[in-house]
Amino acid sequence: MLRRIAHHLFWTARHLERAEWRARLVDVHYHLLVESPPRATEPWTPLLAITGEADAFAERYIAADERSVLDFFTFDEANPSSIRSCIYAARENARALRHRISSELWLELNTLHLDAHGWSPAMLEQDGVFGFFADLRDRFYRIAGIVDGTLPRDLGYEFLTIGELLERNENVARLLDVKYHYLLPRPEDVGGPIDLLQWAAVLRSASALEAYRRAYGNAIAVDRVVELLLFDPTFPRSARFCVDQLGAALRRIAAWNAAGPVSRAPATDPLTAMLTIPAGSDVIRHGLHDFLLAVQDECARIETAVFDDYLRFE
Repeated sequence: MLRRIAHHLFWTARHLERAEWRARLVDVHYHLLVESPPRATEPWTPLLAITGEADAFAERYIAADERSVLDFFTFDEANPSSIRSCIYAARENARALRHRISSELWLELNTLHLDAHGWSPAMLEQDGVFGFFADLRDRFYRIAGIVDGTLPRDLGYEFLTIGELLERNENVARLLDVKYHYLLPRPEDVGGPIDLLQWAAVLRSASALEAYRRAYGNAIAVDRVVELLLFDPTFPRSARFCVDQLGAALRRIAAWNAAGPVSRAPATDPLTAMLTIPAGSDVIRHGLHDFLLAVQDECARIETAVFDDYLRFE
């Protein structure tokens, strides 16, 4: 496969995953503010902390109020990671792959792209934040279903998988890190109703609340949230599941690519070893923040290795 094609496939999936993740964050955060009226003067700033875009936001917006943050996250074409910008980028990458993807996938992506051109803040005021993001969430689910049901499991599918899983893994680590360090306003609230409500929101952001309840019951415990989202090998949005699937995809690509780095161990092996840990409480006790930074560093290293081996082209 040409590196250019692999590059487009990788970024199509990565931009779609980033757009879906941002839609999840905004939707869950909005529900959280409705359920628990905020004490902070700028209750929308945690979203900027989660994505690491506080400085970029401050360059163009005066205050982190609801309207400004929603515009920055959803509509702002000057923000390359806004939902609209990610959809545009995904569609442009897919446009170069018309011969590699199904007509159903192209139609759904192109329709979403055209609809995104008509988005405006007035839509949120008219239809409501809940309705807008619920519809958007369903659109992303539909795209995921089309990918799963119409694309052959060939080399191109593996590069789509790699883009999706790298983005998802990094986002889970960032979400946990920001919640653990920034979202709780006062130390005395640890373990209190607000703290537990926020941890439940973290689970909802990863569509993990029901999976958590099946595994651990209704009581929210921080170490169990960490254990599910980082170390569970069966939950499809956990870091462990993502890196396992990512390593398997890289092995299959290496097997297909006889001229490439077949004999070398997959770039995911160090991260796999990090995430093969039995209990979230151990990581919390030894420093969750440092651990999550190490996970993010490993994701960046894996991305660099994948680019050098398969995606970089002149």
